[in-house]
Amino acid sequence: MDILAEQEKVTTESPLEIELAAAQTKIAEMQDAFLRAKADAENIRRRAQEDIARASKFAIESFAEVLVPVKDNLEMALKQETSSVDSLKEGVEMTLKQLASAFEKHRLLEVSPAVGEKLDPMKHQAVSMVPAEQEANTVVNVLQKGYTISDRLLRPALVTVAQGK
Repeated sequence: MDILAEQEKVTTESPLEIELAAAQTKIAEMQDAFLRAKADAENIRRRAQEDIARASKFAIESFAEVLVPVKDNLEMALKQETSSVDSLKEGVEMTLKQLASAFEKHRLLEVSPAVGEKLDPMKHQAVSMVPAEQEANTVVNVLQKGYTISDRLLRPALVTVAQGK
């Protein structure tokens, strides 16, 4: 009898009830897919934040690795008790070359304008203007080199510039 009652139930369901049941099944599937997509997006966001935190934490690590030997050489130079001025100067020059190599490897470049070069306010900072026998607003003297890192200004070069005649 149960089978007969069920067959009667199936045949007595209207087309609207069948469509409703199908729509409810589809809604349940879509809710499940939405929740899964939401969880995936949250996992991706969390992983990206972890990657960013890790990258910023260790970004300077490779730069530090090339600077440690420079510090070691400077400390060794200071420990030498019987150094002549010439040997001390030679050691400092070698250490400076090592430091320059580290800077170059990490794209930390000098900004050192030549005398007579036009003042570039994006790279140079004029400290004073002085009378000079050259075109106005050109570099007369570099007081301190500037630096860029990966094409971004880290520190402008401090310069004196020529006054207008």
